[in-house]
Amino acid sequence: MTSSSDSGDVAVQQRKVQREQDAKDRAAPDKPKSKKPVQAGHRPEPENPMPAQHLKKPGLEVEMDLQPRFKASGYLGSGKLDGMVALVTGGDSGIGRAVALLYAREGAEVAIVYLDEEQVDAEETKRCVEAEGKHCVLIPGDVRDPAFCKRAVEETVQAFGKLDILVNNAAFQLHAASIEDITDERLDLTFKTNIYGYFQMARAAVPHLRKGGSIINSGSVTGLEGSPQLLDYATTKGAIHAFTKSLASNLLDRGIRVNAIAPGPVWTPLNPSDRPAEEVQEFGKHTDMKRPAQPEEMSPAYVFLAAPCCASYITGIVLPITGSVGAV
Repeated sequence: MTSSSDSGDVAVQQRKVQREQDAKDRAAPDKPKSKKPVQAGHRPEPENPMPAQHLKKPGLEVEMDLQPRFKASGYLGSGKLDGMVALVTGGDSGIGRAVALLYAREGAEVAIVYLDEEQVDAEETKRCVEAEGKHCVLIPGDVRDPAFCKRAVEETVQAFGKLDILVNNAAFQLHAASIEDITDERLDLTFKTNIYGYFQMARAAVPHLRKGGSIINSGSVTGLEGSPQLLDYATTKGAIHAFTKSLASNLLDRGIRVNAIAPGPVWTPLNPSDRPAEEVQEFGKHTDMKRPAQPEEMSPAYVFLAAPCCASYITGIVLPITGSVGAV
């Protein structure tokens, strides 16, 4: 038992330490918070202001004033995906393009799914994949259509003989100031693209995946934190996170891993085709790093989660890559 005199000694000591810290606080000059964007990579990435630009949906990367960086010049392949086959939805541009390129650099053959309107972007992705010495199959179509999802998987298997990795990445996003602005048509478009499409692609792929295979879903920081102006989009991303964990449990005994990545703001056609041009200039500024990510800052994580040599003991996680501290 602590005596009253001991308690008094503790209080005296606490007050002494407090006085010392109070004196240091009074003497310390005010430190303004740094407003400079944070660069922590092997080379500086573009910073705000981003180009003021508004693209027509679905948004072509080739039309962006500042081309997204996806080539990951500091990333050296080491055969982590040798002999594997990957199918990437939304693989024509943005994060999907960056993932397709690094998968090829790591030794995988790649098929990409994209909308017909994005043929020019898809052809550039194919060129970049083939420059890495791998084959690339282009499969245009709409992931909202379950029949197309089944056909996309079958075409991939027909081209390469198997399927090891599915990356669900295709997405639709459009801001709205109020829930009253989100019509049934828009709600249906967002849900059928972002969550139905993921479910349908996974359902088609699972019969072809073997032990050691994996599914990686693109979630979002909005699915972790919510978003006042992306109500329908954030809802689908939250659903994707739950789908990831549920499917991981469902496929665990088959040796198929399922994970998700939750990016913060990334410089891709998705956002200039969503926001007014003046708002695009500020894109990513409110992260702790005070800038948006480039696709090449996301793609190595997709390699990590796909590669059995790296992530064989990882399933059912949602990995936040948000440019901020303490993502949920």
